[in-house]
Amino acid sequence: MAGKKINKILVANRGEIALRLIRTIRELGLGAVAVYENPDKEALFIRSADDAIMIGDGPRKDYLDIDRMIWAARKSGADAVHPGYGFLAENPDFSSACEKADITFIGPPPDVIHNLGNKIVARGIMEKAGIPVIPGTGNLSREEDGIRKATDFGRKYGYPLMLKASSGGGGRGIRKIENEDELLIQMPLSRSEALQAFNDDNIYIEKCIENPRHVEIQILADHHGKIIHLGSRDCSIQRRHQKLIEIAPADLPVDVLKSMYETAILAARESGYINAGTVEFLVDPDTNEFWFMEINTRLQVEHTVTEMLSGVDIVREQIMIAEGKRLKIPEVWVRLPGKAIQVRINAENPRNDFMPEGGKRVEVYQSPGGPGIRLDGMVYQGYKIPTEYDSLLVKMMVRGYNWEQAIQRLKRALNDFLICGPETTIPFYLAICDEPDFRKGKFDTSYLDTHPEVFNYPENKREVAKLSQLIAEIHAKKTNPYAY
Repeated sequence: MAGKKINKILVANRGEIALRLIRTIRELGLGAVAVYENPDKEALFIRSADDAIMIGDGPRKDYLDIDRMIWAARKSGADAVHPGYGFLAENPDFSSACEKADITFIGPPPDVIHNLGNKIVARGIMEKAGIPVIPGTGNLSREEDGIRKATDFGRKYGYPLMLKASSGGGGRGIRKIENEDELLIQMPLSRSEALQAFNDDNIYIEKCIENPRHVEIQILADHHGKIIHLGSRDCSIQRRHQKLIEIAPADLPVDVLKSMYETAILAARESGYINAGTVEFLVDPDTNEFWFMEINTRLQVEHTVTEMLSGVDIVREQIMIAEGKRLKIPEVWVRLPGKAIQVRINAENPRNDFMPEGGKRVEVYQSPGGPGIRLDGMVYQGYKIPTEYDSLLVKMMVRGYNWEQAIQRLKRALNDFLICGPETTIPFYLAICDEPDFRKGKFDTSYLDTHPEVFNYPENKREVAKLSQLIAEIHAKKTNPYAY
């Protein structure tokens, strides 16, 4: 549904992204409605909204409940819904339910979400358009025929292979398979995992591109046939297929980037795309050959690093598009001067396999500032980190005139950032800032495996952190526990 003036938007999400959406909604002079589960009752995004509706005890299940979201929208008088990322953002049934309820869904139409959410259907659309895709199978049947097709594919293309959930996304439902014996063991396990995560046990296989770069193109498409790109992002530094550091733009030759931009716009056009989306590619680091991987039919976590360079508020454009307005972004905005880096500051212990630190309280929170720095977060001093949700605390973006300055600025900002209480990824990122290959811009998806030394960072117990913690304790208890 498009063309209807929006007055009030229900944010069907939580945490950092809910707060980020609310800021733009209020900047536009529109009403912002937050929804929350009981574990989020102390969250910052609730305080920032014009209205807040508790949708259940949770955890997670109420954020995934389409009927509850439609009920909350009606109760609050919201005439539009923004799903953010995760939860219901890529659920075509949610987009369809909003349409049936005469509520504007700020995202793609249901059929586009459905088609691109199924990786097999998406591959078919791209193949028909002549877009290069990684060799792969269709959905593998549960019978002997599916096993035979899988083993035949492995013998033809060789190992390793990637076993994937057809409805997967966000790095979930992916397994690297090294040999045929492992393939036979993992296929039923992968089906079970896919059914639990996506309510769909279809799986397929792709040839594994060894140690590629993961590069994506941000696109915007309106209802009038105009599609533009906002440049590229390199998201190669990942753990368990989930991104940690994102860099804009990707460091690729101009002609390669131009070809990727054209391919991304073609992919969006062929799939009937509308609103904001991301076309993802794998790139051979030696030859710069690239292959289509998927289109994410939502706002991505890392959209902010693109906003740092382009000056475009992507959420604002999403709302304008949903109202049926034409894209009016001058091409001069998409020249993307300089370099921007985003790091996801998570409450995790990188040395312990990135174990989440949920349940701990943030005793000291002092954020950095200065030129070229942006923070999108939900944490504050005294905030107790829920155990029920993801571990993301803050996204920090820095921008420099070039790669060297961007790293210098990132390092300075990380050193100025104090979060006491939980373990975080801050000292881990500081170690990466000093790693020679990173400083040269040499990294791919195997970076963490091939650079184990970045986990050997010193304990982050600086004297200023200890002093800040003591000051906070004095303020809280109205007395100095160490005074005689």
